[in-house]
Amino acid sequence: MTLIIFGLLVFWLVILVFFHKDIKAIQERDPAARSELEVALLYSGLHAVVFHRLAHWLWLMKVPLLPRAISQVARIFTGIEIHPGAVIGDGLLIDHGTGVVIGETAVVGNNVTLYQGVTLGGTGKESGKRHPTLGDNIVVGAGAKILGNIVIGDHTYVGANAVVLQSVPPNATVVGVPGYVTKQDGEKIDKKLAHEQILDPVRRDIDDLDRRLDALEKKS
Repeated sequence: MTLIIFGLLVFWLVILVFFHKDIKAIQERDPAARSELEVALLYSGLHAVVFHRLAHWLWLMKVPLLPRAISQVARIFTGIEIHPGAVIGDGLLIDHGTGVVIGETAVVGNNVTLYQGVTLGGTGKESGKRHPTLGDNIVVGAGAKILGNIVIGDHTYVGANAVVLQSVPPNATVVGVPGYVTKQDGEKIDKKLAHEQILDPVRRDIDDLDRRLDALEKKS
């Protein structure tokens, strides 16, 4: 028991010293993060990143089995699964984090925020580079799925529960199933959508049906 406690203390000390940049990024973007010590001790998203840095280094060294074993241990303890082959930039914030999955060939840029339930996955139809590439300063809402060898441009917001299957330009807002761009460079792309409809693609489809019924009734 004493050895376990000592090991945990060493682990958290290593986090404080070597992952200070990641800790500061979390503090800057998460108002619930009150201190560096709290983040180091209690943030499962940070712990998942720490495990991944080690697993990824071993993966690059072509060490067999151990990188995947580390990623699976991390998944058990954090609820977050990051393949050791994935490339993760600085300042990744995985907020809450349960259910986050990042695939083998995914690339995540700097200062990216992922909320719970996010998947950076493949479509099952590709080989080689089959997972998405995310640029810098991107926010991906809870439950969003970004699938395939696509690129999400810098400074983009992906709405909650969106399913993104095509590349997205920088400075965009993407919502819906399948995902579509509603804003780029601060300007609305679809002028017909009211704000309350943008985050509800089901409501949008119902409104489309209503308009078609109205048109048919006018014709009759």
